[in-house]
Amino acid sequence: MRITVTVDGVAYTDEVEPRTLLVHHLRERLGKTGTVVGCDTSNCGACTVHLDGRSVKSCSVLAVQAHGREVTTVEGLAPDGRLHPVQRAFHENHALQCGFCTPGMIMQAIDLLADNPDPDEDEVRHGLEGNLCRCTGYQNIVRAVRDAAARTRAGGAG
Repeated sequence: MRITVTVDGVAYTDEVEPRTLLVHHLRERLGKTGTVVGCDTSNCGACTVHLDGRSVKSCSVLAVQAHGREVTTVEGLAPDGRLHPVQRAFHENHALQCGFCTPGMIMQAIDLLADNPDPDEDEVRHGLEGNLCRCTGYQNIVRAVRDAAARTRAGGAG
């Protein structure tokens, strides 16, 4: 099946098997390796990307379902090399250890902040509950999301 999908602002047209998952298309066909393959069951959230501006777990979306749509990956957040405010907050708040979950956490956090620009700690935890981290205990992740929210509200991009 022939699809055209815009990924990080660039249109790609490819032939794909109808059963190809979006995560595999992004990684294997387009080289977007920041989108991590985690559990392949949509439980961990490591593969989270934005599809038409909303977060989705790309292991639960077929590539053909992205036909004619826009996908943003973690690589697309900083096209000019300048970190997105959430990326910067994750870095500055040490919101990672191994880093495996970080791309999905960042993508989900951006979606959360689009819906709720001033979340309290419980709202951050609830907003990220579909994304798992095995090594941080979430404290610094929550701190980073709240920091990014505060900076964004204050008009500071980072």
